[in-house]
Amino acid sequence: MTIPKLQYISQGNTPEEHLENIQKACSAGAEIVELHLQNVSEKKHLKLAEEAREITSHFQTRLLIYNDYKIAKTVKADGVHIDQNTISNTKARIHLYTWQIIGGSANTLKDCEKLITNQVDYIHLGPFRSAETKENMPTVLGLNGFTVIIEALKTETPIIGVGEITTKDVKDILATGISGVAVSDEITRNFDSIKLFHQLLNASSIAEQRHTF
Repeated sequence: MTIPKLQYISQGNTPEEHLENIQKACSAGAEIVELHLQNVSEKKHLKLAEEAREITSHFQTRLLIYNDYKIAKTVKADGVHIDQNTISNTKARIHLYTWQIIGGSANTLKDCEKLITNQVDYIHLGPFRSAETKENMPTVLGLNGFTVIIEALKTETPIIGVGEITTKDVKDILATGISGVAVSDEITRNFDSIKLFHQLLNASSIAEQRHTF
């Protein structure tokens, strides 16, 4: 299964706002969205995931659920995105349908290697940059970090850049060997940016195809 080059990670001040933003992203042409809810009860998470599944099915958009493989299985989402240090990808794989995809988050080469060993379908690598300055923040990777990790990995697994990425970054990020980008802020601020992201991401794949033929 091919992994779209652009993923929208939902944002919102309330869980309901996450759903509204998913609907806007789908309307604007998003191919895959992640319902990224934290600190909600299992019951509410399930209800919202069911609603997200209805929205995404209507638009034929793929849906990922953040961190809860049981809910992903129940609502028949297209997959689950598992954050670091929560549950193992192998455990999730046992419970999910064979057609459901699993993604993981990584900050280092070692993280990536572990996820590839566990046979994830894609990896979010980041942060590319960070708006936060908290202690214990993962290392900001930037273009150099992406380049070093991608060159060392030499993997077929799609590596998706994440972390405050804007349309202005896309060309340089793709030049590092990254497959695509997962975006939250920039898209939530302006859902029309999805079209521009798609153009920039596809321009690179057309150039690659020309190069190969």
